[in-house]
Amino acid sequence: MQIRDLPYADPGVPDVRSGAAFLRWLGRRQLGGQVRCLLWGLLLQLGIAGLPVGIGIAVQAVVDRDGGRLVLGGAVCAVLGLAVATGSMMVHRVSVTNWITAAARVQQLLSRKTAELGSVLTRRVAAGEVVAVSTSDVEKIGWFVEALSRFAAAAVSLVVVCAGLVLYQPELGLVVAVGVPVVALASLPLLPRATRRADEQRAKAGRATELASDTVAGLRVLRGIGGEELFLGRYRAASQEVRGAAVRSARMWALIDAIQALLPGLLMLVVVVYGARLALDGRIAVGELVTVYGAVALTHHALRTFAEIAMAYSFSRPSARRAARVLALTRTTTAPASGAPEELPGGDLYDPVTGVLAPAGRLTAVVCGDPDAAGRLADRLGGHPAEPDEDHSSVLLGGVALDGTPLDTARRAVLVQDKDPVLLSGTLGELLDVPSSGRVTAAEALEAAQCGDVLDALAQASVDTGGDPMRTTVTERGRSLSGGQRQRLALARSLVTDPEVLVLDEPTSAVDSHTEARVAAGIRRLRTGRTTVVLASSPLLLDLADRVVLVHEGTAVAVGTHRELLAGEPRYRAVVTRETDEEQAVEAGLKEMEGLEDRLRGGLDDELKDELNGELKDQLEGESA
Repeated sequence: MQIRDLPYADPGVPDVRSGAAFLRWLGRRQLGGQVRCLLWGLLLQLGIAGLPVGIGIAVQAVVDRDGGRLVLGGAVCAVLGLAVATGSMMVHRVSVTNWITAAARVQQLLSRKTAELGSVLTRRVAAGEVVAVSTSDVEKIGWFVEALSRFAAAAVSLVVVCAGLVLYQPELGLVVAVGVPVVALASLPLLPRATRRADEQRAKAGRATELASDTVAGLRVLRGIGGEELFLGRYRAASQEVRGAAVRSARMWALIDAIQALLPGLLMLVVVVYGARLALDGRIAVGELVTVYGAVALTHHALRTFAEIAMAYSFSRPSARRAARVLALTRTTTAPASGAPEELPGGDLYDPVTGVLAPAGRLTAVVCGDPDAAGRLADRLGGHPAEPDEDHSSVLLGGVALDGTPLDTARRAVLVQDKDPVLLSGTLGELLDVPSSGRVTAAEALEAAQCGDVLDALAQASVDTGGDPMRTTVTERGRSLSGGQRQRLALARSLVTDPEVLVLDEPTSAVDSHTEARVAAGIRRLRTGRTTVVLASSPLLLDLADRVVLVHEGTAVAVGTHRELLAGEPRYRAVVTRETDEEQAVEAGLKEMEGLEDRLRGGLDDELKDELNGELKDQLEGESA
């Protein structure tokens, strides 16, 4: 795989049992690039290790005044220099390719998982962790995959050098063969502590990132309640904790680097002193001493790779663990995916967990006293159970298990707009250019969602588009718009899509009552003949619904029209009219008193009738007498 061939047609199915298993799987998927990098790395490392041979031949030729061997030494150095130059260039090229392709594979896997889970992802994993996994963690994982083959090449070259020196000059070669493994593995006892400190730093950095993202997302609210300084102080404290953890981690890695610089120098000093004695005793030639010295000096390049792979692994291991945790999340379902229909299902939408039924082609409103429960119900109606431990019975659409249908089919059948829909950056025309049935135009959707003021604001803000709001850029998340404007634009986008089933979670919570009434009428008009479920507690929306379902403590307990439930269901009335428990108790007491009064009044009337009848009877008897 070359960079120009990205993205992958299929990034594969990762092994997410653990972070180490995920790294092994990724390495196997990059096997071709790893082998190429290993071969070019061997050419580079062995070329570097062979240079002292040519230099030793040339030095000994000068000592012996042998011109032929001098030319030979120069030719060997020239050939090895060409090999080093070619190997260095290709190792860099292939390493960067391995890094980028590995990072791209992980990013594609994360993108696929994000598209699969939708808004449920941030309910199961903190938003800051998702950001960290998709940015810095991807880079660290790619770094380890890239460094692995270079490390393998360096390790093989060191074995070859040590074996060659033992054969070339046994006395000095044995010293090198013993010293190189000691130098390479000397920092190994420090790695666990360095890894722990690096993990601590990344954990604190993840919490700081999450705090920063939450603060930015709620900046308007913070300004409204004067909480900016409070959250700024929290982020400042979190930032200082990250700085302290980074300093402690850097100290440990600096110690490891110092060891990697000191020990090779000591090994070289031992080789020079011992070799000089052997040369003075005439036991080795000067050229042989130069060759061994040069070989030991140039092993420093390969030994540095040992420190790099240790650092890369310690940084990538927790990153891979976090990535595996995100990739292990699934569309939790009890319905088998095999044999699922590819055609778009249709019919009534039914949730067996709560008992909510939305008849096909009608506008159904669902009232929940708990907003969080309403959000979970909306996710479940879209085929996304929010919590891994909740009941996984699949929602049925026309009798077909929605969780068991292919993801693309389920997405085309049911569209869920949650409480906080996201507006991506781009022009308004691009925002509304979404896959749709073609039955609803952008103009009709904007009109139904009452986006006239939004269009006017965008037209005034458009300097280079000639006042055309459809060509005006909407900033990321619509930050330049008010909450109500963002909500109505998101509603217009959902209406343009015109899915078979549209689930709206509080679509008018950020607009005034006059606008809400017009929006409710627009939704009913455009969704005629389509199945629509609105989770809301606004009387303006509820009064326009064909049927209203009251969900209490996770179960549908009452069904009817808004007016019927308002008159006969106290729990419904408490949610819709915002009655408190005390008000309900007072109302119940008043009704009981009215009933008692009626009963008392009925009893008094009977007594009065008896008394009047008695008096009339006495009067008649007196007249007759």
